[in-house]
Amino acid sequence: MSEKDSVDATGEQPRSEGWKTAAKMLQDAAPITIPDGASAMTIHVEWEPGDPGTPPHRHSGPAFGYVIEGAVRFELEGEPERVIEAGGTFWEPGGDVIHYQDGNALTDARTRFVVTMMCAPGKPMLELVDEEELAQRAHLRAPRPVG
Repeated sequence: MSEKDSVDATGEQPRSEGWKTAAKMLQDAAPITIPDGASAMTIHVEWEPGDPGTPPHRHSGPAFGYVIEGAVRFELEGEPERVIEAGGTFWEPGGDVIHYQDGNALTDARTRFVVTMMCAPGKPMLELVDEEELAQRAHLRAPRPVG
């Protein structure tokens, strides 16, 4: 098709109707609290097979993730551990909530995901939780899987 064939009578390219079906809702998180003056960052994480991921930690604001490849073992304080496979999403509210796990649930393949986080001004993107605090808050962690 020539360039002339791809424009309409006004000299404009015809409008596509593809936008009506191009977007697909992957997650809808509510309610969320974004710290005043927050910045946002998007990071790409890649874990080798069996890597347990980041030690227990928290974020100063909400985080929203999408698993590109593999499977993430995900656990937030007060929620049971779950595995999120490629194409799945996750989110966490940030603040005081401990994020116990974000590692690779697979022992034979790499896992990759992207996360967009809202960070409170002057706070680090990620803050590790020490053993003393983990012990003090152990009653808030969901029961561990058996077997």
